Amino acid sequence: MAIRRYGSEQSGAGGQRLPFARAVEADGWLHVSGQVAMENGEIVQGGIVEQTHKAIANLITILHEAGYGVEHVVRCGVWLDDPRDFWSFNKVYQQYFGDHPPARACVQSSMMVDCKVEIDCIAYKSSK
Repeated sequence: MAIRRYGSEQSGAGGQRLPFARAVEADGWLHVSGQVAMENGEIVQGGIVEQTHKAIANLITILHEAGYGVEHVVRCGVWLDDPRDFWSFNKVYQQYFGDHPPARACVQSSMMVDCKVEIDCIAYKSSK
């Protein structure tokens, strides 16, 4: 079984090399690291709606880079900074995953960067 890493050469804030891959693929399974609303090393401005769109767009970019789509996502993990954002987050999330809803966990959490939401996922695509 081959393991392929995507984006392990990426740099974060201040040009520091990140100690993790954006995604890792093994035996048809793709594990995508948590994505926030970051563009060019900076968190995009705006509320939960804007940040959710950007975080999911970043997630989808990585899925496509690895040859997967939202229809292959089997589970998402979601961290919200403010639980009052839950319903607004769900409205945006449904626009992307409504036809292919994965299993999901959603919790409130303090974030490591100044953002409102972080999303990771696990996708599966059979090699057959």
